[in-house]
Amino acid sequence: MNRLQKVLNTVVWVVIVILGIYILGYGMKGQSFAKAAYACGKILTNAEGELQKTAAKTLYPGLAYTAGEQKLSSSFEEFLIRRAAGIFPLYTFMDRQKVYQTEIESTATYDILVEGGAHDENEIDERTGEGFDLAEKVEEENLQAAREQEEEQAQAQAVVDSQSGEVLGVEYLPEELADFHFVRDNFYVVETNTDISSDLLDANKFLDMDMTIQNDNSQPQILIYHTHSQEGFVDSVAGDNSTTIVGVGDYLASLLQNTYGYNVIHNTSVFDFIDGKLDRNRAYALAEEEISGILEEYPSIEVVIDLHRDGVREGTHLVADVNGKPTAQFMFFNGLSFSKRNGVIDYLPNPYISENLALTLQLKLACEKYYPGVSRKIYLKSLRYNLHLKPKALLVEAGAQTNTLEEMMNAMEPLAFVLDQVLHGEE
Repeated sequence: MNRLQKVLNTVVWVVIVILGIYILGYGMKGQSFAKAAYACGKILTNAEGELQKTAAKTLYPGLAYTAGEQKLSSSFEEFLIRRAAGIFPLYTFMDRQKVYQTEIESTATYDILVEGGAHDENEIDERTGEGFDLAEKVEEENLQAAREQEEEQAQAQAVVDSQSGEVLGVEYLPEELADFHFVRDNFYVVETNTDISSDLLDANKFLDMDMTIQNDNSQPQILIYHTHSQEGFVDSVAGDNSTTIVGVGDYLASLLQNTYGYNVIHNTSVFDFIDGKLDRNRAYALAEEEISGILEEYPSIEVVIDLHRDGVREGTHLVADVNGKPTAQFMFFNGLSFSKRNGVIDYLPNPYISENLALTLQLKLACEKYYPGVSRKIYLKSLRYNLHLKPKALLVEAGAQTNTLEEMMNAMEPLAFVLDQVLHGEE
């Protein structure tokens, strides 16, 4: 305290001396001492106000910041204040530092959060302001890298048809699936804004989870819906829903019901076309409200499938040959409610993340076993996408806008088959 008092005394004497010189300057210019005294009084009054502002900024830097930036001036009193403020180390430090603001994922994402549509998978193109679909976010080099990784997969046990002797696909060995890096690199594409650890991604644990349906088909068991019902294909007919993703959903529902014996509800409500315009900013929020109501009405439903088609660059064609038929490739999708920058996203809780991941991995491995090449890598992204509605909630991106309707319909056959393999259990 003694040292601080000495400093304050020194500052006071310096101010007095400078004011004295200031007054003498007025006298040398022929000005009256009264006028000089008035000028000094004005300086002291201004200095008092500035000292009050300085004290407030020192003690409450946050409030001072929100009140607005102070404009620097070159006045004599401002000079005195800046010199005197040197005795306040905290003020000096704060004054010289740039205020840090926590980064938001993006302005577009923040706007969605404010509107309540936080869990929409669509991003906003900052150049055009328009929404775009998932795979446009996945650049072509990422797709190429995924293909190269698939070609370099480790040796796995071949699955051979017992009657024809034909090699159907591959079944991975337990030691391969116990390797976190092997599983992540061969079966997943991880978006840059999220991440997954070995604590969560435990393939053998996922394979031990029972994903079979427990209820019989006397009541609804599976619900299919489309958050983005307006998604079409290269040969879709305007105004004809049977040629869009909704028509593809009809075919999937009929396969699951008529071929495999499940009790299926296909909801065809529109969540992304509002007041005559395509609007996907709140599609997931609107879908959540309606689908939650259906699940309350039919508690027997165990599986919820949100069927989409992807969006890719025009030169990309997601197609495979399945039993001699051109078949759109499809992709299973998981939201992790986890941001690499900010960690767990508390405002998008999902108690079923492990179950969601188990379902998609079991489906992916079934595809590799029976229809290798028809399924793309599982896509992991940071938000939630209504996968919190059920443990066996599933989002599927089937084909893209560059596929034909025929290719899309063909894709539903292997998709229905692997769904039955997981939901009914392999015999």
